[in-house]
Amino acid sequence: MLEKRDIDAAATRLNGQVLDTPCVESRTLSQLTGCRVFLKFENLQYTASFKERGACNKLSQLSPEERARGVIAMSAGNHAQGVAYHAQRLGIRAVIVMPRFTPGVKVERTRGFGAEVVLHGDTLEESRAHAYALADQQGLVFVHPYDDEAIVAGQGTVALEMLQAQPEIDTLVIAIGGGGLIAGMATAARAIRPDIRIVGVQTERFPAMFNAIKGTQLPQGSSTIAEGIAVGTPGVIPQAIIRDKVDDLLLVDEGDIEQAIVMLLEIEKTLVEGAGAAGLAALLKHPAPFAGRNVGLVLCGGNIDPMLLASIIERGMVRAGRLARVQVSARDVPGNLARITAIVADAGANIDEVHHQRAFTLLAAQNVAVELVLQTRGREHVQQVIDALQAAGFDAQLM
Repeated sequence: MLEKRDIDAAATRLNGQVLDTPCVESRTLSQLTGCRVFLKFENLQYTASFKERGACNKLSQLSPEERARGVIAMSAGNHAQGVAYHAQRLGIRAVIVMPRFTPGVKVERTRGFGAEVVLHGDTLEESRAHAYALADQQGLVFVHPYDDEAIVAGQGTVALEMLQAQPEIDTLVIAIGGGGLIAGMATAARAIRPDIRIVGVQTERFPAMFNAIKGTQLPQGSSTIAEGIAVGTPGVIPQAIIRDKVDDLLLVDEGDIEQAIVMLLEIEKTLVEGAGAAGLAALLKHPAPFAGRNVGLVLCGGNIDPMLLASIIERGMVRAGRLARVQVSARDVPGNLARITAIVADAGANIDEVHHQRAFTLLAAQNVAVELVLQTRGREHVQQVIDALQAAGFDAQLM
């Protein structure tokens, strides 16, 4: 089984090749979660993900003959970019197989690092099978995203840096896809601090490792906003390490992850993808086990599709009451719409959308339903707007 000396050796190889990213306390998140929160900004790596570490460690150990053959990997994006970037840097041919619905930003960045991208299959499992077939056909070295000791050792260097920068950390909360990151970090952290608590996080839609470790049979979904940890088959090597060294596994849902993405963007001014927000999502959903502890979170990736991000921000504003939909019933006479908008303006809200609905309503024929989408300061402000409309004689309600 992997040992700390393997991770120390990986750290030596990676010195000067990847960033020793900041690990700092977030005072605001600490106040909100009831524990001290330390963030490891792996989204600041050149390819915006920790995956560079394992890829660089693996490629650095290839023999001259293996380098001449070239490498192939399958990935939803971050491993792909890590392999492509370091292969380009080392002068190695790289072929990357990605699922067909991988976010465009990840596909284009992978191509930008000089890799040959093959889009195949709807799942990582289908992509993996195709990658193995291509490896056999073309004699390429397969670089697995998590089921490889060299990859796991590279990922484990994250824990070395975190505990060196913030030795008071007593708990690590780490996202799990195939398990490479948590396996490497757990190996390093347990050797440094045998009493440290290590918790893994998976999305409810892809609980493969949770099922394997807990013996449950939770169903698996087909998609998630945390596509970086949407793995259907957990790694054999990581699974053994997780059984031995990880204290607990938790599940989070899509809404928890969305909320965490928005909070990190708004509070820390940092952009993460779904997988990168999973650790904070766990603190928000399961606060009791972490109360009063010093918790280290890994913001493991920042590659998110801009359209998905826009949708998540908008949905977050709705949940916070800062974007609200109000319906106002009024007589369909000239000037009433102007009165309604004036009342909203006087109450300090901004109108984002207006729908003047005559046909699709159960109101009397001489009445109209005015649907307003409002930008507000929050739920209390929404209620103030509704109260102002009602005080003016309009039937107003939150939709």
